[in-house]
Amino acid sequence: MALRTCQNFASPFVSSFKLTKKPIRNFKAPVKNCQSDPHESLKLVLQVKERLEKDYNSLPVGKNGRDDEDMILWFLKDRKFSVEESLAKLTKAIKWRQEFRVSELNEDSVRGIAESGKAYVHDFLDINERPVLIVVASKHLPAVHDPVEDEKLCVFFIEKALSKLPPGKEQILGIIDLRGFGTENADLKFLTFLFDVFYYYHPKRLGEVLFVEAPFVFKPFWQLTKPLLKSYASLVKFCSVETVRKEYFTEATVPDNFRE
Repeated sequence: MALRTCQNFASPFVSSFKLTKKPIRNFKAPVKNCQSDPHESLKLVLQVKERLEKDYNSLPVGKNGRDDEDMILWFLKDRKFSVEESLAKLTKAIKWRQEFRVSELNEDSVRGIAESGKAYVHDFLDINERPVLIVVASKHLPAVHDPVEDEKLCVFFIEKALSKLPPGKEQILGIIDLRGFGTENADLKFLTFLFDVFYYYHPKRLGEVLFVEAPFVFKPFWQLTKPLLKSYASLVKFCSVETVRKEYFTEATVPDNFRE
């Protein structure tokens, strides 16, 4: 089957709404000061929170909303404590969550597509105490499965993995099992959507991505995909099943499909 591509590689769920522009100075505190002084960080968090309440009052509140101080701080860190850049990215992320109805996703809403076994969140953390999201590429069939349901499943499992972060840990591990991968499994649009979700809405939450036992047929697909991922491509590591077992898990915690 021919490789599935699309004319516009941007995620179809990335909103094109317009932000209200205010003639205000873009304050950017010294990164070192904010990282070492929690009081400086808190000042910026409150500044962003106040701006969101004033200029984007229609956005939802609560967890992952415009008044979520932990979320605001995370986006400030991502944008090197630039208030204006953080506001722009935060507003886009909160708006997307609202339009995608992320809060309504649950086990029941994705049960049908989840039964394909194409992805799951592992029960155990890796040796670096990171939650693990596993994708079985050979079970992803874009010609058969509804792409909207695929995206819902993707977002649900990302949210589930992030909810398993231990205190003090900030990133998850992604593992893509490429054994048995064929052209019928190639889906450029979906892979781009996956990385878009991390880049725009969960920045710096993806610590590493393992491409396990990539077959020769995967190489041309990767050459097409790699430029679209930009800096995220550097997170990818091609490895063997043995590497997964020995370097990322203990004998007791290794995922079943990577056991001998």
